Amino acid sequence: MSTLVISEISKDSIPLDVLPVFCAAKKFDEKFDVAFVGNLSDEGEINKNSNSSIDKVFLCKVNDSQLTAETVCNSLKDLVQNYDNILTASNTFGKNFMPRLSASFDCMQVSDVIEILEQKKFKRPIYAGNAIATVENSSEKNFLTIRTTAFDAFSFENSDSQPAEINLVNSDQSAVISQELTKSERPELSAASVVISGGRGVGSSENFKILEQLADKLNAALGASRAAVDAGYVPNDYQVGQTGKVIAPQLYIAVGISGAIQHLAGMKDSKVIVAINKDEDAPIFQVSDYGLVGDLFEIIPKMTQLLN
Repeated sequence: MSTLVISEISKDSIPLDVLPVFCAAKKFDEKFDVAFVGNLSDEGEINKNSNSSIDKVFLCKVNDSQLTAETVCNSLKDLVQNYDNILTASNTFGKNFMPRLSASFDCMQVSDVIEILEQKKFKRPIYAGNAIATVENSSEKNFLTIRTTAFDAFSFENSDSQPAEINLVNSDQSAVISQELTKSERPELSAASVVISGGRGVGSSENFKILEQLADKLNAALGASRAAVDAGYVPNDYQVGQTGKVIAPQLYIAVGISGAIQHLAGMKDSKVIVAINKDEDAPIFQVSDYGLVGDLFEIIPKMTQLLN
């Protein structure tokens, strides 16, 4: 059975949340192929991101303005027909093109796979992660988006492999008009080992600064609940939860977050969860490893001071 991983690649590098997809691919085959899609300025970057498990490497050069689901599918369709298993990350990039690609082969897509049991049998979360469904795919091909928090990260080694270039088949059905990318000196939320998230209890965007001070001390990423995002305290890309980012850091500190089921779906796989809330009955304490009942405006500054 042949396996292909489709990965986004930028001018800088492969996104860190794609690395677990390569480990998932090894569940099917010891060796698999990779198709990189994106605007890459230095092809030598691909040689830095190789491994003995990666057999063939393909490169589809797509400018940011062309990175639409239609263009990606049109360009990869001929390549994909040669594979039984097609995997990508369950992120913005993967969720954008994979439904269209699987439909073009009249196959079903299995989303958010957290475990590969057999060639056609998988586990995936449902009901915001409160239940795990075992599903069996009856389609000819497996089109899978991988929940990256469920698999280990993949390690790379230098290689002299030369990627085969895929001809770009552009689509005039849609186009990217503009992109607004948030730049931060802090670690990326989806790949950070420590995350500090604030909720409605933080009270305002000004009050988020005390979380920023603690995050700087811990070299942590900043996150937020949907309530904090909807209130305008922080931008949308901070959101952790069912409708935001799904993460599993080594340490997750939830500050002023009650613990709604939608938020828990995005962070409950964290290795260690610390909850800080003045309401001792808050649901977040049911999933936390450590809980502090008290005023966050007293606790957070003291924690920051102790780290000086």
